[in-house]
Amino acid sequence: MISNHGTGHNESMIDVEEALSKILAVFTPLSIKEIDILETNGMVLAQDVISQINIPPLDNSAMDGYAIKHEDVNNATSTNPKRLRVVATTAAGDLPYSTLLNNESVRIMTGAPVPKGATAVVPFEDTSDNFKNKISTNEEVQIYTDSIIGQNVRKAGQDVTSGETVLKSGTKLHPSHIALIASLGKATVKVFRRPEVAILATGNEITKPGNSLDKGQIYDSNSYGIAAAVKESGGNPLILGIAKDDFKSIEAKLNMCKEADFVITSAGVSKGDFDIVKDVLSKNGTIEFHSVRMKPGKPLAFGLLQHNDKQIPLVGLPGNPVSALVAFEQFCRPAIRLMLGNELKPRATIKAILDDDIRNPDGRRIYARAFVYKKDDVYHASLSGVQSSNILSAMAKANGLAICPENKPLVKSGEEVAVMMLYWPSEVF
Repeated sequence: MISNHGTGHNESMIDVEEALSKILAVFTPLSIKEIDILETNGMVLAQDVISQINIPPLDNSAMDGYAIKHEDVNNATSTNPKRLRVVATTAAGDLPYSTLLNNESVRIMTGAPVPKGATAVVPFEDTSDNFKNKISTNEEVQIYTDSIIGQNVRKAGQDVTSGETVLKSGTKLHPSHIALIASLGKATVKVFRRPEVAILATGNEITKPGNSLDKGQIYDSNSYGIAAAVKESGGNPLILGIAKDDFKSIEAKLNMCKEADFVITSAGVSKGDFDIVKDVLSKNGTIEFHSVRMKPGKPLAFGLLQHNDKQIPLVGLPGNPVSALVAFEQFCRPAIRLMLGNELKPRATIKAILDDDIRNPDGRRIYARAFVYKKDDVYHASLSGVQSSNILSAMAKANGLAICPENKPLVKSGEEVAVMMLYWPSEVF
């Protein structure tokens, strides 16, 4: 249960780290769910995965060729081949041939079980056999090379042994992990469930994409950008639609999210006449703060929405679309990752040479939209466009956020700057 932090709120701005600390303090990993492994990509294991089998289950061939006793082909060459009787042909899925005797061989396919007594596999290309000249059982094959113990033989349990812990609780699952779990014969696995994240846009002036645009209106980009960011972070986005700048409209929409684990709103958290999300939250729960020392993203509210005996964390993002996405990165993405059971690791931050000045006139931490590229093995960061918080095109062109600290009024072109990477384009790196 989330604790109640009181109804008062601080009018002054707080630092980014303090805001993040207050937000994350109310989040914990969600409940554990056993689901089909196909649905688990990007989710986090909630218990160790222990193998009940050996992989591979039997010694098997790594090549198409002949299973032999290595001592039977000592000093074999193309001019002095060793002749072995072929006693069987074995394919993947067959039972192994019983026991190989001296000067015998088994024609064997990749993945087929190696017979008892065999110590190596010689590939077809080192024998008189090829698929145009297939050698049958009870005929002789000529071996043109010597061999060593274990050559081209995959030992039972070489990959995984029975009883081995193959994946630890807390592992974030990727396709290779899912393939490994499937190889153990497990169809389901226990993971921390994905958070249900309700998303609400507010504003008299916004309308849904696809509608005709009336005079004075703009399309709702925030709901879609935030929903995509929620999905990328591992959550399930639930778009509630658009609320008018009206107390009852916002309150009615927030009453729709009783089953959500997290609520994210956009707009209505500044100091204008119609910025009333804070008021709705204060009446229907508690509010912790609503101003952060950052740019863009200064008007940001956080509190707990009360639904009967359930308290749902709510982050009120700014209305300007760039501010909303930048603030989501700093505060909402870490919260979603925590609910998923991930370790709290920030996005990768690199050092880059700045191509443009970043000015900081009012002592806030600036997250400048930038494009990072590599030149002569050195990272460079170029501002991706006009830095106003309504210029989405600059955000869309950026692959990172260049950071100017609160106490630095200017970062000059040519200086080194820290850049939080949003993604790593393969054509550049």
